[in-house]
Amino acid sequence: MRRAERLFQIIQILRRSTRPVTAEALASELETSKRSVYRDMAALIGQRVPIRGEAGFGYVLEGGFDLPPLMLTTEEVEAAVLGAQWVAGHADPALARAARDLIAKIAASVPESLRPLVQDSAARTPPSWGMAADGIDVAMARAWARKGKKIALTYRDVKGAVSQRTVWPVAIAYFDAARILVAWCEMRQGFRDFRADRIVGAEFLDERFPGRPSDLRRRWMAEINQNGRDPNERTAAKLNP
Repeated sequence: MRRAERLFQIIQILRRSTRPVTAEALASELETSKRSVYRDMAALIGQRVPIRGEAGFGYVLEGGFDLPPLMLTTEEVEAAVLGAQWVAGHADPALARAARDLIAKIAASVPESLRPLVQDSAARTPPSWGMAADGIDVAMARAWARKGKKIALTYRDVKGAVSQRTVWPVAIAYFDAARILVAWCEMRQGFRDFRADRIVGAEFLDERFPGRPSDLRRRWMAEINQNGRDPNERTAAKLNP
């Protein structure tokens, strides 16, 4: 790896980390020596990159600094396109359209040498199959989760029993064969998953649920962690809060 690439990668590592990153960790990921990392840090700080840190504690990239968003590596382009292709084939129409727009923007913005990665059919994800029609406007459900508003559901479970629920939406999970509304259910006093194709009816209420949407999502994640479940383990769900 050339030194210019290594300097760029150091900023990337610091930018994605929420905690101080030690020189040892940087050296391990960059496959170089700690001495080289110390020299690189001195060079970056000398170029007025706002890096704060000390030996034995780690380094932090302070706020207010960023790199041009489309200076992407080959792997980053492929990861972004694969993710967008999955969303285009499995998400609701509004999000699928946004994913196709994203792919077009990436294709128009990356260097010519990287454009084949965007169009390469071998890199595409398989399309969705056999998805039943949703009984709820999924785009609206996403919006209500962000706004912190309640939804009144008429829901049919796997046995065919119909119930009325008032829920506090947390997220939409996208599976290969179904879309799931993750929500706090007032009737059950707990978090529940509702398949969108089993929702018979939905009324989007103006009433807000208690607390902030971010607090509700943290409660949901804490419950999953407490129960020893990985929130990403269920058929590789793609979550969109």
